[in-house]
Amino acid sequence: MRILIIEDEKNIADIVAHNLRRDGFDTICAYDGEEGLEMALSEQCDLILLDVMLPKMDGWTVLRRLREHKVTPVIMLTAREEEQDKIMGLDLGADDYITKPFSMKELISRIRANLRRVDYAREGVKSGKVELGGLTIDNDRMQALKNGEPVELSNKEFSLLAYLVGHPGKVFTREQLLEEVWHYDGFYGDLRAVDVMVRRLREKLEEDPAEPRYIHTKRGQGYYFELA
Repeated sequence: MRILIIEDEKNIADIVAHNLRRDGFDTICAYDGEEGLEMALSEQCDLILLDVMLPKMDGWTVLRRLREHKVTPVIMLTAREEEQDKIMGLDLGADDYITKPFSMKELISRIRANLRRVDYAREGVKSGKVELGGLTIDNDRMQALKNGEPVELSNKEFSLLAYLVGHPGKVFTREQLLEEVWHYDGFYGDLRAVDVMVRRLREKLEEDPAEPRYIHTKRGQGYYFELA
């Protein structure tokens, strides 16, 4: 697995790269936002570690431009722990968020969890393809189509969609979805990540996100996917 590290503090980037290589990963590094975006678009990477505060182009801009072309998993690295930053990262398509200083053990655990999620998404839909009126979910290609047109979904968005579709009608609490889809008990210290992801899926898949046809809320309990 190849990891791209976009971090302007060279000593941090080098320490992270050294530890990742020791754990069996291949690594490449970029030390500013412009170089990082260029490498993210041109190099074959399985996951990207992206610092927020970067010279030449900040991490938010790098992520926004990257998501116009690729759905490579991205873990944001930042010295700030404010909730708004975390929600902003989610809205822009980040897959995870870790606050400096962090332990290498935690970072590697997060990396492996996000890489597992890509594989997990392929297993979430029991059959290869599910067709529901104007919505098609193609598990083999990890792709959703709305009225025949591809819908731009991140790996994490597809993972959540595939899991819900694979268990039609079953209500999952946010805690269960964090554990089953995110593969760890906590995510940013709160449960808003699930709500943000469901909102993003509704905006992309539903004709009327305010009156969803597919992804429903059971008040006080959680979320479920309706096949009818």
